[in-house]
Amino acid sequence: MGLSRVFVLLLVVATFGPMITSAKDFLVGDQSGWTVGFDYQGWAHGKEFHIGDRLVFNYPAGAHNVYKVNGTDFQSCNVPLEGAPLTSGNDTIVLATSGKKWYICGVSNHCDQGQKLVITVQPQALPPSVAPAPSPWSYSEGSKRPFFNFNLP
Repeated sequence: MGLSRVFVLLLVVATFGPMITSAKDFLVGDQSGWTVGFDYQGWAHGKEFHIGDRLVFNYPAGAHNVYKVNGTDFQSCNVPLEGAPLTSGNDTIVLATSGKKWYICGVSNHCDQGQKLVITVQPQALPPSVAPAPSPWSYSEGSKRPFFNFNLP
């Protein structure tokens, strides 16, 4: 009984462990951080964002902020009337759903100066399926006693 519980636990870890440990942190703008005059579309180009990944926005607190907006507000740099911006200077956003995500700075005309980011979040890649290992114990038809199978792959 105890061996089967260990097997189930190992199977769960092997199946779901890669999804838990594969999340990545993306430092938006790398060493430049979240600032004006940086090409965030160039920074995002070639990167793959998945559900569970995290965007980290670093900037001097009070100098900038981060608003999550829709595509229309992104294009026109409109600060939404509803919702509060992130303002800590070390803001982390967990990417919880797939699809396009838009972020802007709502301070002054920073968005118009290029302080905006659009990314596409991909669904979390599923790990390869794990088939249970064949049991070395088998039952022959008509027999109630197990025998050891020496012909395992």
